[in-house]
Amino acid sequence: MAVGRPQATAVYHVCKYARKHGVPCWADGGISNVGKISKALACGASAVMMGSLLAGTDEAPGEYFYKDGVRLKTYRGMGSIDAMTKGTSADRYFSAESAVRVAQGVSGAVMDKGSLKRYLPYLSTGLKHSLQDMGLKSLPELWAALANGNLRFELRTSASQMEGGVHDLHHYKRTEFT
Repeated sequence: MAVGRPQATAVYHVCKYARKHGVPCWADGGISNVGKISKALACGASAVMMGSLLAGTDEAPGEYFYKDGVRLKTYRGMGSIDAMTKGTSADRYFSAESAVRVAQGVSGAVMDKGSLKRYLPYLSTGLKHSLQDMGLKSLPELWAALANGNLRFELRTSASQMEGGVHDLHHYKRTEFT
């Protein structure tokens, strides 16, 4: 379900307004990797919600199972019908008393990511690399660059995305972290 505004644009405009009033703002939804964390923070978010990103960790609720040789963990987004009927999220989506519930999230499975003790340092280091790529040293410096117009976003064509990705290899294996 959507209201017609791309997430990054929504985060930017809402956080810009909130910052004028000294109110922290967070990005919620679609954070699937460290690059999206960086983009959300660059749009002005003070924090990011990372439900599905952290769902595959040992510390997250859910049962592990194997499918096609891959270790997975069950996941149920807070806006999913499963969460509304089996948990307490129905109150969040104004459907606790309603006979009709509309999903604003999904249920499924996510890949095993191991312990947060190993995964959080990967995310933190990835964020530091993103800031370094932008020529910045800290989040306050990032938000200052956004506020004073020194931070610029660029649109990339599909051709430039292909060129910037892995190419000229017969095959490769991507390992997120060790």
